[in-house]
Amino acid sequence: MIKVEKLAGESTRDYASRFLCTNIISLELKPGQFLSETELAKEIGVSRTPLREALIDLNRSQVIETYPQRGSMVALIDPDLVEESRFIREVLDISVVEIACDMATPEDIMNLEANVKLQEFYLENYVTDKIFELDNEFHKMIYIIAHKERTYTMKAGMMIHYDRMRALSLITVKDTKIVNDHKLIFEAIKRKDKEEAKRLMKKHLSRYDIDKEEIKKAYPQYYKS
Repeated sequence: MIKVEKLAGESTRDYASRFLCTNIISLELKPGQFLSETELAKEIGVSRTPLREALIDLNRSQVIETYPQRGSMVALIDPDLVEESRFIREVLDISVVEIACDMATPEDIMNLEANVKLQEFYLENYVTDKIFELDNEFHKMIYIIAHKERTYTMKAGMMIHYDRMRALSLITVKDTKIVNDHKLIFEAIKRKDKEEAKRLMKKHLSRYDIDKEEIKKAYPQYYKS
């Protein structure tokens, strides 16, 4: 599994939850996979009490399902939850990128450009985990530019269902267009072209609609019937 460093001041419960989320989104913990509390506690390096608390939190978010006498399982992908997550992201991201066009400083532009260049570098060798990581960082940077960090944090907790689809898209469809999307969005922000930035963001986030049937066909076992 992907190792996650504990943040300063982070509770053990929150750390265990973040560790689980990272590995669920990356598909290290696969949809439909039953979880051993003993093995997970050892892997994460926590006791079973905060781990159970983290599992309860994720159960409320419908990311983990719990069955009496059987334990906890990573929830299968629910297309309705994915679509609702995508809708939330589209509404917020389009609004935030418009604000970012007005507020981006020369330093912000430089940082966005550096991120895009790193995406292009990893795209050449198709290192999917780094592309995914930089994709998240790119969008987070736009929220930071717009002074909407707390909105980003709120949104992130609701994106797990959608993010699993994004991870599967990189594996299944090999959608190299996302990096070019980011480059074009960056250029629109640099020009302070709000209408173009919004149009490009909407197009970028609609790629899931194109890929979803192909992904489901490749991984039917990951989906709710």
